[in-house]
Amino acid sequence: MSDENNHDPERSQDSERSHGSDGGHDPGSGHAPGSHHRHRADGHSAKPSTAEPSSGEPAEAAEPDGSAAPQPSGRQRLVAGLWPPRASRAQLTVAVLLFVLGLGLAIQVNTTSDNGGTLRGARQEDLVRILTEVDNRTQRLEDEKRGLETQRTELQSSSDQAAEALKQTRQKEQQLGILAGTVAAEGPGITLTITDPHGGVEADSLLDTLQELRAAGAEAIQINAVRVVADTYFTDGTGGVLIDGHAVSQPYVFKVIGNPQDLEPALNIPGGVVQTLEKEQATADVVRSQKIVVDALRPLKQPDYARSSSR
Repeated sequence: MSDENNHDPERSQDSERSHGSDGGHDPGSGHAPGSHHRHRADGHSAKPSTAEPSSGEPAEAAEPDGSAAPQPSGRQRLVAGLWPPRASRAQLTVAVLLFVLGLGLAIQVNTTSDNGGTLRGARQEDLVRILTEVDNRTQRLEDEKRGLETQRTELQSSSDQAAEALKQTRQKEQQLGILAGTVAAEGPGITLTITDPHGGVEADSLLDTLQELRAAGAEAIQINAVRVVADTYFTDGTGGVLIDGHAVSQPYVFKVIGNPQDLEPALNIPGGVVQTLEKEQATADVVRSQKIVVDALRPLKQPDYARSSSR
């Protein structure tokens, strides 16, 4: 019995070594086989090595100093989102329409600013003169309205309506004759003399002058020897300006019948006829008069097709 007991420890050690060499271990243990028997030479336990990532998941490359990769800034993300452009056809169409709209608004604002620049730079006296001219035009329209109402009242209340109608018809004939240029006229007004030594005044300048006088209330106008009527036209010829096909030479003399207090200021407003002619190196002289005679006549034309519809 004593020999058997002495021999058993050696047998158990051999069995234990064989288990260590075969890599067997306790399934319930969390350590590698024989790890609880291994020790470093300095007496400390060996640390387990770091587990390597699986082949299906690539490891992120770390910076040499151990810090994470820098994230892109907001500006870089914005640039990356805008360039290269990825616009659709609808977006391009909207962009073109917005550009055209903005261009139109810019042109409109510029035009409005140019048109209002003359009045903004005008003096107080000029502004007062312009307002007075507008008031005078309104007054003329009111007077014409009252005159027509008076004629209607006289026709309605007159005992001899036929004689009153004949009287008013003759008065109307005289007025229409003056407008048509078939009868002479006289009355207060102005004489405008345009001298153009350098030949810078063209047909459009004379037309602008005529339109300004008409807007100021001119009732009868004569330029040199040509009577101005509703269908008067101006053209540039080889020898100068033509009015209704008739050549006229400078100085251009306008005889105008109307209210002198309205006609003269209309020509002298800032940016008006006088200043425009001065830019063309021409001079414009305006003289008021209580008696202006317009005696150039137009031949009376009978209409070919139009007939009176009154019975």
